[in-house]
Amino acid sequence: MNNNLGSFVVACNDQCTGCKACEIACFTVHNQKENKVAHTVGTVAIPVTPRLFLTKFEEQCLPIQCKQCEDAPCLNSCAAKAITKVDGTMIVNEMLCIGCKNCMLACPFGAIEMLPIAKNAQPVQQIGSDEVRKSAFKCDLCAELEDGPACVKACPHDVLKLMNLEEDRKEKSIRAAIALTLTGNL
Repeated sequence: MNNNLGSFVVACNDQCTGCKACEIACFTVHNQKENKVAHTVGTVAIPVTPRLFLTKFEEQCLPIQCKQCEDAPCLNSCAAKAITKVDGTMIVNEMLCIGCKNCMLACPFGAIEMLPIAKNAQPVQQIGSDEVRKSAFKCDLCAELEDGPACVKACPHDVLKLMNLEEDRKEKSIRAAIALTLTGNL
């Protein structure tokens, strides 16, 4: 039996300033190949479509993104089978997504958004319509990057962290054991 829990990104503190560096890093990483988004200002000709979403409330803000649920409601609700689980990460295939929004309704965190699709730096049109085709967008932990999610690296305030619950549990167990040993409460 595989007891490995999938990783996910969390916003760990209240230091978020709303700078949107996480959203821009996310958008850039996911659009370099097909849409030729480069690293300088003025090269973006398509809508910015990040896979995490800065959320502002009262006097604070935090990026919200997919928790990579073990029994993922988005995956289970996808009628088009556009969402798949690969190595513990939920991945949306934009070209299979029919835009039914079932995944948005099912997600308990509001971590999925319907955004326009672009290929070769051009908006993709719906078949038989002048409207731009939309797809579900959600965090895929930058599955194509070897060194982890771009948002975590881009955050200037270290608000975002890649959480591995199994490692976190082990660290907490060790700290608890040390504390119990030091206090003599065994």
